[in-house]
Amino acid sequence: MTDVKRLRPLQYRSIFISDTHLGFRGARADYLLEFLESVECETLYLVGDILDLWEMRRGLHWPDSHNAVVQNILQRARNGTRVIYIPGNHDEMMRDYAGMSVEGIDIRLRAVHECVNGRRLLVLHGDEFDTVVQCSRLVAMLGNRMYAWLIRANHWVNRLRSAFNRPYWSLAAHLKHRVKNAMQYIANYEEALVHEARQAGLDGLVCGHIHHAELSERDGLIYCNDGDWVESCTALVETRHGELSLLNWVEMREALGEAAGNARRRAA
Repeated sequence: MTDVKRLRPLQYRSIFISDTHLGFRGARADYLLEFLESVECETLYLVGDILDLWEMRRGLHWPDSHNAVVQNILQRARNGTRVIYIPGNHDEMMRDYAGMSVEGIDIRLRAVHECVNGRRLLVLHGDEFDTVVQCSRLVAMLGNRMYAWLIRANHWVNRLRSAFNRPYWSLAAHLKHRVKNAMQYIANYEEALVHEARQAGLDGLVCGHIHHAELSERDGLIYCNDGDWVESCTALVETRHGELSLLNWVEMREALGEAAGNARRRAA
């Protein structure tokens, strides 16, 4: 395993993660736990689909790594980190508790985050702007099953890559970028969310849902999608100076592994 202790702790003002899908066999809870153990922050936003209750209805899958992620988050809340949980469509049951604080975690339907530099960002999961989810729950759930099959195929692809000492690679993300209709769907989704932030009089937004990490400017507004922990293994972070950036944990741990290897060779 990569020596994550050499990165610890990375200090941020705010961290945004979403679509961890704990309870789903394709969730990279091992990578997520490594990341959480390597960072500290004042505010942690959980931007939906943290639990995959859709998958859990089909059968319980809850290994130690999934439980360790939950315990890490709870421990942060107990130790003074501000934790804000905005449920998504896969954990929509938690929306019934919006406005409440559970184990020190504030549950909300939406939030407004103010950066150090005064920029105000709408924070929401984003499924209400997904035409498939809103128009047909049956089609959405069928799509979810097809996605689960694709992620299982991805597991075997990466076992083969690991045998040849190759880094983690997302088959699902690769196909998204290759399929024209998928890219148009993403573009429409992003446009709808930017419009929502503009209507609210804010400077931009942070969302998740579509498993497509991106940080860009659209007509003067900031669009931030913090990605997921099934395919991209990414998080959005805000530094103490108010700068926003996307962190890719797969790339970070690979770079760390190379640096540790070089250090060992120099010491030998």
